[in-house]
Amino acid sequence: MEDKFIQGFSKLSKEQKLKIISDRLVDDTDFLTELNSLNHRNPEVQLMLEQFSENTLGNFPLPYGVAPNFLINGRYFTVPMVTEESSVVAAAASAARFWSEKGGFHASVKSTTKVGQIHFCWHGESAALINSLDELKVYLEENSRHLTRKMTERGGGLREIELIDLTEFLDNYYQLRIGFETADSMGANFINSVLEEMSSLMKIFFSRISESGVEKEDLEIIMSILSNYTPDCVVECFIEAPFSSLSTIHEGFSGEEFARRFKLAVDIASVDPFRAVTHNKGIFNGIDAVVLATANDFRAVEAAGHAYASRSGKYRSLSRVELRDDVFRMSLELPIAVGTVGGLTSLHPLAKWSFEILGKPDARELMMIIASAGLASNFAAIRSLITHGIQKGHMKMHLGNILSVLGASAEERATALGYFENHTVSYRDVEQFLNKQRGGQ
Repeated sequence: MEDKFIQGFSKLSKEQKLKIISDRLVDDTDFLTELNSLNHRNPEVQLMLEQFSENTLGNFPLPYGVAPNFLINGRYFTVPMVTEESSVVAAAASAARFWSEKGGFHASVKSTTKVGQIHFCWHGESAALINSLDELKVYLEENSRHLTRKMTERGGGLREIELIDLTEFLDNYYQLRIGFETADSMGANFINSVLEEMSSLMKIFFSRISESGVEKEDLEIIMSILSNYTPDCVVECFIEAPFSSLSTIHEGFSGEEFARRFKLAVDIASVDPFRAVTHNKGIFNGIDAVVLATANDFRAVEAAGHAYASRSGKYRSLSRVELRDDVFRMSLELPIAVGTVGGLTSLHPLAKWSFEILGKPDARELMMIIASAGLASNFAAIRSLITHGIQKGHMKMHLGNILSVLGASAEERATALGYFENHTVSYRDVEQFLNKQRGGQ
């Protein structure tokens, strides 16, 4: 991707937008063809898509768009987004443009360790289990190397094995909590394969040390599976600017007043779970859209994020605002486990092009891009809420949907879009407007 600001992107025609994106690709061969082929008329593509799931009847299309002008750590990105919700892409693009003039988004990855668990019951003496732990760790590591070798060569692999005693909550229940690095892959299949192998190895290990008073019946493996809660695979992102640079956002507020009201709105989401859920949903509007566009697992990312929001014992906002020395600073920290290789990331045709559009980021870079999209969406939503309200912008974007439902012609649509530039949008108002245009039908 060419690293520069795109002027007036939203006002261009679809063809002009496509040309700008394709011209910026290192290799735009087949991009437009691929974009247009994801339908029932291409049997090869259709066969590939149907292999992603079962009992397929067809495709369920969602809009594939881009939010340009994300300045992240000094580089411009055009960010692919897949979403059905009106205004998500527009809001993210608007926030990206606003902050591009103020230093952009600053992101960093704090850690990338993912977690797997072997859940088991121990029916013997707890001391026998604890005393054999060090030897067990060595045994598991050495005898699973045939599965971890390639990942280790890529900079990943096994990191730590920890025994967790949960007998306080469930009789005889323990788990091995195992940390993994998975390089540029999300790593679910890798982690699960290693865990299942280690489960078998545990049975062998304890059957061989029966002379120490441990019986093989003492171990009962319940299940082995990765955890989608990844509190050690965390990215953080922030935006900041002096109060004076916020004075143009809303004519009713000075920059300082805007910053004060903005902070209060975010603080409310830190003390009230009812508000926090909607607040964090707004963050995931941006996050999910990019995760989907790159064929990653948005359900896992959401689940981890909401668990992280509850880590204090109360569900809270994932973002926060600080006001210090006349400077507004908004930050976001959350776990995001994604990959840039493996899974559907290289199989889905448009996911492949999403990575091309992003400049082929590695997993850490993708984490930072996704977090920036989430922070942009959050900023845009709060900005609207504390100024003119959320419905004004949302319903403007929803106008096209209402016109479609009401069967507006191309001429009626053009007239309505012009009229509602300066009028409130609601289904009733649009219906009445069309009736008037149609002579009161």
